[in-house]
Amino acid sequence: QLVESGGGLVQPGGSLRLSCAASGFTLVYYAIGWFRQAPGKEREGVSCISSSSDSRNYADSVKGRFTISRDNAKNTVYLQMNSLQPEDTAVYYCAEVILVQDMCVPIDGGYWGQGTQVTVSS
Repeated sequence: QLVESGGGLVQPGGSLRLSCAASGFTLVYYAIGWFRQAPGKEREGVSCISSSSDSRNYADSVKGRFTISRDNAKNTVYLQMNSLQPEDTAVYYCAEVILVQDMCVPIDGGYWGQGTQVTVSS
């Protein structure tokens, strides 16, 4: 399973770092992506990183503000989110993906986390 943590309430302009930890398997072999879903909206791909960290994709809406990274020794993928805005409010999920050009594509039947809530509000 994948387990997300690090969500919370933050003011506009603030920062959060989300973590996605693998439980029961080794994350090193997997590309991992972050997705988000706001109430009433479709799920959106945010960012993803290859198993070796040599490829990283970002949605246009988060480029320059979010940074994805991984520490395979800790079996964890991170999403550093800076300059957060109210439109970033959503439940954030991590999942097993493949990187296709500039997209992050979830794998059918792949690992997903349970999600962590991020709320950006003053």
